[in-house]
Amino acid sequence: MAEAANLRERVKEPPSALLVESYYRPAVARAQAQVFDHEMWAHCAHGLMLERQGIVARDAIAACLREVLEMAAEGPESVPVDHRSEDLYSYVERRIIQALGPDTGGRLHTGRSRNDLNATTWRMALRAHLIEVQRVLLALRGTLLRLAETHADTVMPGYTHAQHAQPVTFGYWLLSAADVLARDRARLSGALARADLCPLGAGALTTTAFPLDRDLAAELLGFAAPLEIAYDAVSSRDDALEAAAALAVLATFLSRLSTDLMAWSTWEYGFLELADRHCAVSSIMPQKKNPAALEHIRAAAGMVQGALAAALGCTKNTAFADVNDAVTAVNEPVLDAATRTRRILALMEEVFAGLTLHPGRMAQAAAEGFGTATELADVIVRESGLSFRMAHNIVAQVVREALEAGLSADRIRSADLDRAAAALLGRPLRIPEAAVAAALDPAANIRARTVRGGPAPTEMARMLAARRTDLDRDADALDGIAGRIGAARDRCFALARATAG
Repeated sequence: MAEAANLRERVKEPPSALLVESYYRPAVARAQAQVFDHEMWAHCAHGLMLERQGIVARDAIAACLREVLEMAAEGPESVPVDHRSEDLYSYVERRIIQALGPDTGGRLHTGRSRNDLNATTWRMALRAHLIEVQRVLLALRGTLLRLAETHADTVMPGYTHAQHAQPVTFGYWLLSAADVLARDRARLSGALARADLCPLGAGALTTTAFPLDRDLAAELLGFAAPLEIAYDAVSSRDDALEAAAALAVLATFLSRLSTDLMAWSTWEYGFLELADRHCAVSSIMPQKKNPAALEHIRAAAGMVQGALAAALGCTKNTAFADVNDAVTAVNEPVLDAATRTRRILALMEEVFAGLTLHPGRMAQAAAEGFGTATELADVIVRESGLSFRMAHNIVAQVVREALEAGLSADRIRSADLDRAAAALLGRPLRIPEAAVAAALDPAANIRARTVRGGPAPTEMARMLAARRTDLDRDADALDGIAGRIGAARDRCFALARATAG
């Protein structure tokens, strides 16, 4: 029996101690932590399929399933590990054979390879991670939409190139962020769809002559469908690379949001303040309130980007075949990226929910910062019939003169336009003072932006309603996938228990 359970039949020496410490030990530890439960599920599904197809007798499958269910109940520690092999399954099979003997215990692996088994269980782990990331992402989107409605009239400067551009509202900025996150969810949803395909039954690379039912195995494991071509199923991990790419794009955007919030929380801006629970203090400077949560989010985003680079680097220059560096090694950085992204998404949602805004300071900055200059040029076009370029030149000169005189934008008057127009065109414009005042009012600027996608209240209301509908639809779709997977797991384990007797 010991010989039948030997983990190193083809080689005579035990593995190098250095190989164990660098590769085998951490690889098995990761599998115990991340795919043990998925592997027990996969053993149940494969065993049920073998019995259903008449490939292995029911009594042998029943005995194997009893061992699997016992291991599933006891957890990873129930499987003795001596680090003579790099994968968890070898130790699982050894325990089954030691309990049942090689004739019975050795039958569960019929028609299967570690190649398709491991590809399946790691896809199951990635699938679960992608569902959880999307759940937290949906929560953040919901918070942003709620705050966008609350602050649809909270005027602030909009920036381009770190300079005052045009007035916006904080709600408009939040709504824009929510739309980016909606696209991030779509990318993650696509990655999930590609991960949600079942390699089980692919064998080593060409399936098997046993009459496996791959559709049944995929159904029992809650997959949308089998990953059809066996060679592809055990040789490709573009599902993991796509997931890492989507996570990196998402994390990068969270870093950009953090950068804005960090700037706006400074004394110089004074637009908002982070909750105390998201900040740290200085060991020497009593006045400090450091944005620790945002700094952490930016650092974690860099690590997620690094995980994508690591996964791509593992895959580059590998054969299109089952090789550890391209098919197995990518699991570690990609699942790490998923875990980090899920955590910083949750933290970002909490940061937004805890913000304190200073609307007066935000409105004051919008009024002083010449962000209304574009609307002033537009008013000149509408009132005088000048081309926009000519109006642009007039306003640019007025702004320059106001800056040189130390005046803010709200101090500009119609007479200032007349002087600039006389110098440039040889005649005054005589724009009504009320029209100039309205053009220089940031809130009026915003109300005038009624073109589709603008920040005007009517557009904000329309877009918010549409986005809430989209959010509900996305949540329902994710719940449907998670429900299908959960129901399949319940059914598979119930059938396994019934078969085990």
